[in-house]
Amino acid sequence: MTIPFLPADAPFSEDQKSWLAGFYAGLHTQMLVGKKSQTAESKSTITANILYGTQTGNSEGLAEDFGAALRADGVNAVVTSLDEIEVEALADMHYVFLITSTYGEGEMPDNAQMFWDALKGSDAPRLEHLHFAVLALGDTAYDGFCEAGKQFDLRFEQLGAKRLTARVDCDVDYEESAEGWMTSSREELAKHNPEGGEGKLAEAASVGTKAKSKWSRKNPFEAPVTVNHLLSGAGSAKEIRHYEFDLSNDGPTYEAGDALNVIPTNDPALVADWLDYLGVPGDTAVAGKDVSLEELLFSQLEISTPSSEFIKAISSRSDDEHLEHIVDFNDKEAMEAYLWSKDALDIARLHPKAKFSVAELIGLFKPLQHRAYSISSSSKMYETSVHLTVASVRYESHGRKHGGVASCFLADRVGQDKARVFISPNKSFRVPENNDVPMIMVGPGTGIAPFRAFLQERQAIGAKGFNWLFFGDQHEKSDFIYKDELAKMQADGVLNRLDLAFSRDQAEKIYVQTRMKENGKELYAALQEGGHFYVCGDASRMAKDVDRALHAVISDQAGLSDDGAMDYVNQLKKEKRYVRDVY
Repeated sequence: MTIPFLPADAPFSEDQKSWLAGFYAGLHTQMLVGKKSQTAESKSTITANILYGTQTGNSEGLAEDFGAALRADGVNAVVTSLDEIEVEALADMHYVFLITSTYGEGEMPDNAQMFWDALKGSDAPRLEHLHFAVLALGDTAYDGFCEAGKQFDLRFEQLGAKRLTARVDCDVDYEESAEGWMTSSREELAKHNPEGGEGKLAEAASVGTKAKSKWSRKNPFEAPVTVNHLLSGAGSAKEIRHYEFDLSNDGPTYEAGDALNVIPTNDPALVADWLDYLGVPGDTAVAGKDVSLEELLFSQLEISTPSSEFIKAISSRSDDEHLEHIVDFNDKEAMEAYLWSKDALDIARLHPKAKFSVAELIGLFKPLQHRAYSISSSSKMYETSVHLTVASVRYESHGRKHGGVASCFLADRVGQDKARVFISPNKSFRVPENNDVPMIMVGPGTGIAPFRAFLQERQAIGAKGFNWLFFGDQHEKSDFIYKDELAKMQADGVLNRLDLAFSRDQAEKIYVQTRMKENGKELYAALQEGGHFYVCGDASRMAKDVDRALHAVISDQAGLSDDGAMDYVNQLKKEKRYVRDVY
């Protein structure tokens, strides 16, 4: 703005006087407005950083919901994945809410590992200026229940940060616990927020979270199973099946990379065996329950996999010194060996001195949970159906036939009836946004499932990028699932390269990681071209072997040290070009 200058004794007309009066009046008004604006800025709302670590998308969804709730409270909420920030950024944060899952046996989710490695380092910044709270997601069926959240909570405290509200550890049914944590966190934060009033929170209806599917674990969609087809051939040691579910009639929508959750019921034969063990009829009433004991065992309780509480109860009521030693010393390896090939009923029968009443026994069972399966179809190709590729779990031990709760529910008991299902989105596991970059997929066995969907997706959208699949199993003759489909995709130019590894068709076992190393030059070249690297399947062995092979390929082809290869792989992760769907 240019302000006119006039000498004090300068003569001016009445028009000039009027103009000058208006000019300076307007200038005065602008100065007042600017002063008010500065005052408002000095009282501006605080910023809360919501950081999330996720493997399947649950933590991300909760983080987004919490961010929307805080914004409705007048807080500047910033939601960020842990693989998108550096630990040094914590120095500029004052309020941090960390929401993280745990996967496997107490491991960090993939997108949190690098952040955690830096945070636990000796050069991590001091955080005395920071207030924090942690929400941990987990599963009590695993020994490392919520371990990732517990580690983050402890480390923030060690670095001097102040806990805004207590950590909450959530089991598989996390919704109610998570909501309680969010409410208490909002209440505490409101006390620190000059614009937030005296702890007053926005009404839930005004939070404005993004629209979600009406189908959920608590309100599943009943989908007819239209296809149940055996994929594995004669002589296979496995029973792998292809399923198709009808999603027409207002069913849930999905994207390639998502998971379909199936809510099973228990095997009626196993229910009958438990009733026989208890020595009571199925119509026995259970205090506090509105269904009979038989229905409770059939549709509401996990009666196959023993809970830790069940094991402890058996140990305390029997004279099994070996089991007592395992429980007392929390020997994980010994416990794994002890439980091998046994279900809860096997253990109960092996310890006849451990007697339970009906009420005691059902109190030791966990709620029956859904099972999540990687979707093996693209909704762009199959608009009204969703496909799964599932290995049926079957074995005999202790004089009984055993079956996987959900896999055998699908294989044997659904028939033409409807299955209760819902979708779990996984936005971190998607085909590349750039249709022209290479897509490298490693998925042995049923790990091929999401990559069948990815190939269909790229075909449907006309993507021109190079598609490369590493697939394998035990025997080509009996275990080469989707062989005809893959051959057609190759003929159509959709699948550009297929490397196979059937481990037991020769004296020396060959795995997918073997093929990766054999083709290291081409694999590295594809990564250099901007390729995305995907892995799906067993987390405990295959995924770790594949990760080691990837580091080795990069080290060999780029002439890098082990640390240099690690930096290269970490950069792939930061760019979301190395992602995994492992279990």
